[in-house]
Amino acid sequence: MLRNVFTKSLWDQRRSLMWWSIGIAALAILTTLFYPAISEAGDLGKALEDSEALANLFSGGFTDLNSPEGFLNSQLYSLTVPIVFLIFAISAGSGAIAGEEERGTLDLLMSSPVTRSEVLVHKFAAMTVAISVLGAVLWAGVALGAAIVDMDLSLWRSGQVVVSGLLLGIVFGACALALGSATGRRGTSIAFASAVAVGTYFLNALAPLVDALDPLTKLSPFHYYISADPLVNGLDPLHVLVLVTLSLALLGIALFTLERRDLAV
Repeated sequence: MLRNVFTKSLWDQRRSLMWWSIGIAALAILTTLFYPAISEAGDLGKALEDSEALANLFSGGFTDLNSPEGFLNSQLYSLTVPIVFLIFAISAGSGAIAGEEERGTLDLLMSSPVTRSEVLVHKFAAMTVAISVLGAVLWAGVALGAAIVDMDLSLWRSGQVVVSGLLLGIVFGACALALGSATGRRGTSIAFASAVAVGTYFLNALAPLVDALDPLTKLSPFHYYISADPLVNGLDPLHVLVLVTLSLALLGIALFTLERRDLAV
């Protein structure tokens, strides 16, 4: 017997979390193993240097492929990691309430001696822990790959960029959770949260190309994820605060809407 909604939610994710972990570990290790070949080639970053738009879109503006930090930022952390974390987080967030409601299992949760708010907070906590597990796997995979190829990489800084990625994932997971709590429709939640993710990514990538639009990058969560280059400089406390505040604000919206909506149970 599972003791609460939090442990039940984690238990329900155990198989998908295992496969996600295997995939992320393989991705991190394989990407890192390519570093010697890329760094020895020397001029592979020239195409990115010649096109600022391409560099911003596909490598986060990082064009130095010869250093460990530049390579990992451009090939892993700028685009691939956010995509992975966002897919998982949006799926988990949309399924937390709307998924249970559509499957007809939300009534079982609500029949236990817990409030709607408790269910929602437990679901959010389970999503956060699950994403953190994937982050730990990512960090370990990069560390293992770096050790194999003798990459001179700070594991402390590597951990910090992973934490930044986790916070970004939690923001969009909370966005999907809020949408699912408001509508009760998982498909709608996934679609809108994904659209927001894509829109804010392009805003962060392309707005700097136009001086008048550059300030708009601060409206994008991706700006607070990677612009301070946590792999080199460590986490920016202000950026961490913004991402945490966004997540909590979206959780508050989810609580507000769920308490006031008639559930399809």
